[in-house]
Amino acid sequence: MSLKKKLKQFLPEKYRKEPTIIPVVRMTGPIMVGSQMRPGLSMASVAGQLHKAFSIKDAPAVAIAINSPGGSPVQSRLIYERIRQLAEEKDKKVISFCEDAAASGGYMLAIAGDEIVADPSSIVGSIGVVSGGFGFVNAIEKLGVERRVYTAGTQKAMLDPFKPENPDHTKHLNALLEDLFETFKDLVRNRRGDKLTKEEDELFTGAFWTGKKGKEYGLVDELGDMSGYLKQKYGEDTKLKLIASGGGLFSRFRMPGMMMAAQGGDPIDRIAAGLSADSILASLEERALWSRLGL
Repeated sequence: MSLKKKLKQFLPEKYRKEPTIIPVVRMTGPIMVGSQMRPGLSMASVAGQLHKAFSIKDAPAVAIAINSPGGSPVQSRLIYERIRQLAEEKDKKVISFCEDAAASGGYMLAIAGDEIVADPSSIVGSIGVVSGGFGFVNAIEKLGVERRVYTAGTQKAMLDPFKPENPDHTKHLNALLEDLFETFKDLVRNRRGDKLTKEEDELFTGAFWTGKKGKEYGLVDELGDMSGYLKQKYGEDTKLKLIASGGGLFSRFRMPGMMMAAQGGDPIDRIAAGLSADSILASLEERALWSRLGL
């Protein structure tokens, strides 16, 4: 027994009670495998936080704060599965809290919770799968560029954006999307099936709703905020413990440009040098995911 606990034995009973600790794991942003420039929300980025949260022995539950427009179906499901595995191993309840959005893959994370709590204005749902791209069939011809592609395998250049759309390739892609869609629907059925109040052909369309409508349709259980809901559930002395991702403050902002700036030279030029085409495209992709929800 620690010295602190020994000393508490001599205090009046009302001062001896330990506050209930609820660990909180924040999952924010598009779900994707990231890079040094843009970390992304993925299994690799949250595995450590989840392990720490579920390892807090006396915590009756783990709170998951979700603010995501979705993204990779694979990473979404990997995180979902890990949450459920740890919940069973550690015998803890999971409560999901939806912030601005828990849509598409973000909603898949939310259903890992035994309870889902949303703000009345949260965006929830978007149960579906989407794939998009661009066609540049005539672009390189106008630029006077000849494209050369060499493959081993008749379908290796499938969906090449510089070639006309091929109906067989589109059919293959649609079949793949349907497989992913069925996996998503099965998870929702298993976790929310007896709570849903609308038919599947209304809910499983990719549409999204406010938290208020989501509660009406059975997509969420309650409306409220994290602190208020947990204090109501576990007592006014409940304390929230944010589980940090680790690595310190500056590691979250480390990128090649900043590292070069530290070595000397004009900081703006050095940072600009670190802004690669990939990082710019990632930013545009992230903006597109949020914009799809009107956010």
